[in-house]
Amino acid sequence: MGLASANKGILFVISGPSGVGKTSIIRSVLERVKNVVFSVSCTTRKQRPGEINGVDYFFISQEEFDEMIRGNKFLEWAKVHDNYYGTPSDFVFKHMDDGNDVILDIDVQGALNVKKNFDGAKFVFIAPPSYQTLGERLKRRGTETEEKIQRRLETARKEIKYIPEFEYLIINEDLESSITNLISIIYAERLKFDKLKETDKVRNLLKEVQ
Repeated sequence: MGLASANKGILFVISGPSGVGKTSIIRSVLERVKNVVFSVSCTTRKQRPGEINGVDYFFISQEEFDEMIRGNKFLEWAKVHDNYYGTPSDFVFKHMDDGNDVILDIDVQGALNVKKNFDGAKFVFIAPPSYQTLGERLKRRGTETEEKIQRRLETARKEIKYIPEFEYLIINEDLESSITNLISIIYAERLKFDKLKETDKVRNLLKEVQ
């Protein structure tokens, strides 16, 4: 699907291991940058304390998820840690058609699926400073058993190997620097000539100097 256009938004696919800090980075970017929308994913996993349905995720049943798969309602979907996650395509396309950039926060498996099927998306990997640091962060969260933490770390080991598949890499050592880096990526993509050449301002400017 080719969606590069002056009037359409850009799809930014943000990925990286669980616990690396993606949520904190994205929340700050959404507060600071105009015309950026967070794509809310559907999931079959249980709602965690503090999470809001329709804001953090759409929490749905396995039956509802299966129905959306059959109806081809997902841009991508994947099974992760015994739960299913999917990106509702209608939400993404509507906001991009309205001229908003859309941020997807999805696992590496989902990001690679988007890369196969979607032209023009920009892919950003958020990595920890070290594998050991990631383990410490997961334990500090205090939301999961030691067994689940070890499963997440094993998944992270595999995911980090896919860094070369992404266009951009942010190593989240300092939160504020990581936020600034993601904002810089968004503005850089917005300012590319291929993105702006069909706008009235650029066409008129170039016409004036003919």
